[in-house]
Amino acid sequence: MIPFSVLDLSLITRGHGPADAFRNTMDLARLAESLGCARYWLAEHHGMPGIASAATAVLIGQVAAATRHIRVGAGGIMLPNHSPMVIAEQFGTLECLFPGRIDLGLGRAPGSDPRTARALRRDPHAPERFAQDVEELLQYFEPAMDDTPHIVRAIPGAGLRVPVWLLGSSLYSAVLAAQLGLPYAFASHFAPAQMEEAITLYRHRFIPSERCAKPHVMLGINMVAADSAGEAAHLVTSLQQYFVALRRGRPIAFPPPVVDATGLWSGAEQAMLNHALACTFAGTPTTIAHALGAFVKRYQPDELLLALPVHDHAQRRRALELAMALRLDLDMPDRR
Repeated sequence: MIPFSVLDLSLITRGHGPADAFRNTMDLARLAESLGCARYWLAEHHGMPGIASAATAVLIGQVAAATRHIRVGAGGIMLPNHSPMVIAEQFGTLECLFPGRIDLGLGRAPGSDPRTARALRRDPHAPERFAQDVEELLQYFEPAMDDTPHIVRAIPGAGLRVPVWLLGSSLYSAVLAAQLGLPYAFASHFAPAQMEEAITLYRHRFIPSERCAKPHVMLGINMVAADSAGEAAHLVTSLQQYFVALRRGRPIAFPPPVVDATGLWSGAEQAMLNHALACTFAGTPTTIAHALGAFVKRYQPDELLLALPVHDHAQRRRALELAMALRLDLDMPDRR
């Protein structure tokens, strides 16, 4: 069976605050572990009224402490916002506390609006150094040599094989992941335009490494599974409202669904939603299984990363339960 993992933005829903989001995150992580999810990833975003996972490494530590064996990680850390050494120390610390359970996914987007990005990065040229920063970070995880005292070391970090992934929504990270021999996760849940080209390029150019012997692709999807098609169609309006507000440059707390979305966005915005959210699977397990099976057959991912953009936490839990049940109907891709 193809592994299913969870991408959690620690959603701040309308009428609630970050503390509520964190409680929901801990609860959903425990459920994901009990259902057999492979990983539980959290994403770095800043200045977003609907997302509480800004201090990503801190939250990863809390989720790992609240669970027992599921892998927990970043999907991802936006590396240009940080010193590579600081990230090596943070994730080295997490790996020491929760050995064999920590993942580090890296992206180069700001995870914020331009003004917030300037407040975070200070240096507007940081994204241009992404490839060098990734290589520097990887070096901090290499074993420290006693005969090279002049080398800067990350402690904790040195000698710890924290799995490092590259994340992306374009061809840039696909090529870099292939060159460095790293697993690759594509953000098809909100930017699917170059997905097929990116994963084809990644697989074609992949150079095996000690970290990853063969290409490994994880694809992000939105999963809104419900007990009826009508309920799923209703629930997905939360994601649509949220995404339209984001594209208008006015991000909001994650909104409740609406019975009738008529007039809430324009025809052009509907076309944008159709394109940007093309990798959204909303419906009953039966209908989703058919569509998702075709998706898996076409793109042959090694793993799927499920975002669960549902406003009500109980319904979000139910969406994950139904998703893990339909997983039984999907076959692992075969590239022999």
